[in-house]
Amino acid sequence: MSYELHIGLRYLRAKRKQAFISIITIISVGGIFLGVAALIIVLAVMNGFETELRTKILGINSHIVLMKYNGGMRDYKEVMGDIEGVEGVVASTPFIYSQAMLKKGQNVSGVVLRGLSIESALRVISLGKMEKGSVDYLSPKARSSIKLKADIAGLPGIIIGKELSRSLGVSLFETMNVLSPMGVSTPMGMVPRMKKFLVVGIFDSGFYEYDSSLAFLSLKDCQKFLRMDDDLVTGIEIKVTDIYKAGVIASEIERKLGYPYWARNWTQMNKNLFSALKLEKRVMFIILSLIVLVAAFNIITTLIMVVMEKNRDIAILKSMGATAKSIMKIFMFQGLIIGAAGTILGCIGGLFVAINLEKISVFVEKIFGFKILPGDVYYLTELPSQVNYGDVLIIVAGTMLICFLSTIYPSLRASRLDPSEALRYE
Repeated sequence: MSYELHIGLRYLRAKRKQAFISIITIISVGGIFLGVAALIIVLAVMNGFETELRTKILGINSHIVLMKYNGGMRDYKEVMGDIEGVEGVVASTPFIYSQAMLKKGQNVSGVVLRGLSIESALRVISLGKMEKGSVDYLSPKARSSIKLKADIAGLPGIIIGKELSRSLGVSLFETMNVLSPMGVSTPMGMVPRMKKFLVVGIFDSGFYEYDSSLAFLSLKDCQKFLRMDDDLVTGIEIKVTDIYKAGVIASEIERKLGYPYWARNWTQMNKNLFSALKLEKRVMFIILSLIVLVAAFNIITTLIMVVMEKNRDIAILKSMGATAKSIMKIFMFQGLIIGAAGTILGCIGGLFVAINLEKISVFVEKIFGFKILPGDVYYLTELPSQVNYGDVLIIVAGTMLICFLSTIYPSLRASRLDPSEALRYE
């Protein structure tokens, strides 16, 4: 151990008359600890939010959506064959998109109606966890093994989200009416078209917005209900190998198929949401970095006070042959030790909380009896956390750099001390 480091460590152990300096030192370590821990926890939560949102959005939705400018798509089977020849495409499936209303007794709710192909849809999208029923039950043949009443066994099937089932008061294998906005002309005027469906599945995507506003029908049942031709669909959903290359693959599909086909990838469809998350992450990083800066000013204050207190010691060291560079090292080591102590403790505390955040949030909810993320307000119902060790490395490196810069002025001032002036009145 160099004598500069040894002296720097000794100066950290304050005597009685230097107790105030010791308190400021502890406050400096605490400030850096809080700043580093807060940065790690908040960035882990932001990363968790982004990952969870992306996972849930890309579960219910596909990576790429292909449609035609002039409306529906009739030649979708041939187009699917062409699409699957494009490099990076895993699977594709036709879909129908419409709006409708669901009615059960006196309960009514507006929904987005999506027709899906039972054979190929689950290779492209995921409905999350099926709480009750199955996607296969959309087909009457798959329901033949279930003992249902004769009057409902042949009804077309519908799958709804768990929040929608609660709000409508409907459960598995119960019937409900679906109302189409496309009315039927009668002598009494336009009357909404209504048809009875059998609830054959209830899904839980973990995304409140989807669970409360989506309903799935089989492609054929949806075509019949909306009075569409058998060969007509809204478009094609596509799954790719690498979600971050979805934009390039979408452009390649457009180039191959030409006009009037157009493709949109998941980043374009959710551009505002993910841009807002990235901006919020940067802003939070800047704001929380101010805590570290405040702690750095405390380090400057501590070192200046130590330099003023140790004028006699510095003069004696210089008289014994210590160079200005060695004097600078003593106080730089002292400041860096304070910074390193706060940074290490902050890393340990921040990583512990970030890794166990879900358990901690559940514990807090049980104690205080409230929901941190109400599902009807936020996109997610659980507090997610994902530690990015690259972010942790940047936080540690940035904090130590700030601590190093904060030691320069006090150390430089100590190195310029004139021994004769310091010892004149001793």
